[in-house]
Amino acid sequence: MSLVHEVKMTVKYLHLIVELVKRDLKLKYRRSVLGYFWSLLNPLMTMAVMMVVFSYMFRFDIENYPLYLICGQTIFNFFNEATNKSMYSIIENGTLLKKVYVPKYVFPLSRVLSCFVTMSLSLLAIVIVMLATRVRFHLSMLLFFVPLIYLLFFASGVGMILSALAVKFRDVTHLYSVLTMVWMYATPIFYPIQAVPEGVARFIRLNPLFIIIDLFRQLVLYGTIPGPANWLLGAAISLAMFLLGGALFNRMEKDFIYYI
Repeated sequence: MSLVHEVKMTVKYLHLIVELVKRDLKLKYRRSVLGYFWSLLNPLMTMAVMMVVFSYMFRFDIENYPLYLICGQTIFNFFNEATNKSMYSIIENGTLLKKVYVPKYVFPLSRVLSCFVTMSLSLLAIVIVMLATRVRFHLSMLLFFVPLIYLLFFASGVGMILSALAVKFRDVTHLYSVLTMVWMYATPIFYPIQAVPEGVARFIRLNPLFIIIDLFRQLVLYGTIPGPANWLLGAAISLAMFLLGGALFNRMEKDFIYYI
């Protein structure tokens, strides 16, 4: 199925995707007293705990550590939540898929988009930390959305791969929790990349999440605009993962009906 056809189908079922995103957001905050306020409160509380542990106990000497930490934490938490929810999207909607025809990829994509909306609300927590720590505003901050778009495409690609594999191989749902834990420690979220040996750092610099987080931190924390090579690398990795995820999903989706 061609990319042009996929785009046309996505536009055709855009209303369905929007409704699925609304449903996911309503279910997430159902019976919650604070509701969407948790999108702001959660990253702040997590940052406070991690800051005490890693700033005082391990004593990483990072300028403006609270902002450094919450930038990495916000991006990784979105990726973790979005891909985990996408992984179960086909399995959980199996009954619906047996009754009516809809493009199956709308389910993992809607999960990623609902998590992206939640993360967008969490960006207010970053603003609060910036105000509290008196970080100067830089014009580079106006480009903050570009790494987040890269992140959206990258997470969507991974989400489609996981959702397709999880239908046929349920062990994937268990293995992925281990993988994300390893991925978290392999990403400089709460430690500086300078704290690891150079041999290890070379591999960490190839980590797609580190590339995206580093772009975001340079814009928001350090007030610098990365060079063209950084932008192209982030865009290439994100687009490649999105296309790979779509191709694998399309190849496997015809067999979903036998496993859901």
